[in-house]
Amino acid sequence: MHTFAPKHGPAYKLLGQRLRTAREAAGLSQVEAAARLSKPQSFISKCESGERRLDIIELQVLADLYGQDLNFFAVRLP
Repeated sequence: MHTFAPKHGPAYKLLGQRLRTAREAAGLSQVEAAARLSKPQSFISKCESGERRLDIIELQVLADLYGQDLNFFAVRLP
């Protein structure tokens, strides 16, 4: 049986790291990424820090923006 990861648990930390890695690989600052999404810079910051959870649609939008496949963001913990 699977349990949900805590809001600031290791899975969210890893997802945040992957979001940042993908954004930086795309050559975008947080400000630039946010502007392309018509969001404030704090949206990107909170996603990367794990303060804000993403739904699958939002994650797909970010994946598209960063030129990544959705699987890049898949997190599996032991």
